[in-house]
Amino acid sequence: MISMSEPSNALCEPEIKRQVSNRLRRARGQLDAIIEAVEGEGHCRDVVTQIAAVSSAVKRAGFVVVAHNMKRCLKPEGQEGESAEELEKLFMMLS
Repeated sequence: MISMSEPSNALCEPEIKRQVSNRLRRARGQLDAIIEAVEGEGHCRDVVTQIAAVSSAVKRAGFVVVAHNMKRCLKPEGQEGESAEELEKLFMMLS
């Protein structure tokens, strides 16, 4: 499992950083709206729909990170890199 404190080049490309940040900011806004709806006694169907949207947005952000960094993770044999098992675990964490 990857630690958040380990140095990583996963987000070194400015465009990837921008994409992931935008998705997560959008999800944060949706999450704030969900909290307000729950505290204000919003309709259950609307709350569940928004929870699903937030979950999907966060997963998509994770997929962007993993998908755009596969080349860095898969190194030629003999060099350090993520193993196929480690990459599978990363994808499964997002499912």
